[in-house]
Amino acid sequence: MSFEPVWGSPIAWYLFLAGLGGGAFIASAFLRFKHPEAEGMRFAGHIIAPAVVIVGLFLLMFDAEAGLHNPLRFALLLHNPFSVMTWGVVFLAAFVLIALVALLLDCLKKRVPAWLEIAGVVFAVCVGAYTGALLGVCRTFPLWNNVLLPVLFLVSAVSTGMSSVLLVGALKFPEEFDEAGMLKKFHYVFPIVEIVLVASLCFITSYNSVAGAQSVASLVCGSWAPVFWLGFVVVGLAAPSAVETWLLFIAKPAFEETPPAHYIGAAADAGVLIGGFLLRFLIVMAAVPVPLT
Repeated sequence: MSFEPVWGSPIAWYLFLAGLGGGAFIASAFLRFKHPEAEGMRFAGHIIAPAVVIVGLFLLMFDAEAGLHNPLRFALLLHNPFSVMTWGVVFLAAFVLIALVALLLDCLKKRVPAWLEIAGVVFAVCVGAYTGALLGVCRTFPLWNNVLLPVLFLVSAVSTGMSSVLLVGALKFPEEFDEAGMLKKFHYVFPIVEIVLVASLCFITSYNSVAGAQSVASLVCGSWAPVFWLGFVVVGLAAPSAVETWLLFIAKPAFEETPPAHYIGAAADAGVLIGGFLLRFLIVMAAVPVPLT
């Protein structure tokens, strides 16, 4: 008889950082084609993308103690082409390589080829979806084994990646931040989609098994409810959406380009980052397994 592993907070950080890196690269590519003048923000995205993914990989190695003591054992992850982990290694390796090349070209003041940028976006999407699929292979955890989870994690990855670039822009490149209206409006949609996906995930999971119902109950009205409602829903989704709605559609245009507006926007983006981590943390920690008989 075999038992599925129960992961903890290091895996939540790894899932968050991997998705964040992919989303940051997507944000940089978006800026290249829609706001080519935002060179500082695009460069920031190219720094964030490989840096946070590499940190996440080190956290994964630290959590997998056997691999930490004997790194050559990680090569075994490549021997099964039908394994989600094997494809994850391929996606992560290709993405980090592309992201580092793009960063190097930026540092050398050379233009990143469009094909390289597009390839990076493709692998960034694969990395974002893979973080959800990785949990899904644990079939005894109904909260993880759900087809919506990779979609949810991908949406959250793009949202947090864009927020990280916008946060840097608001604090370090305010003039570029003011001109990046298309990126702001595009990013505005993602927390709304995320709310719908989270609600759908909870609804489906609560009806598919007793363990699924227990997992959802622990999130919405159990031990994890304060973190879920206050940390994830309010700080990570509702408050940033309300702030961005006000800044984009209600506040006067003259106010949007002032330092107070930049700080308010930065706070909203920081909230999205907090929510992105708490989403992974709660999904990992609140999952209840199906009893083995």
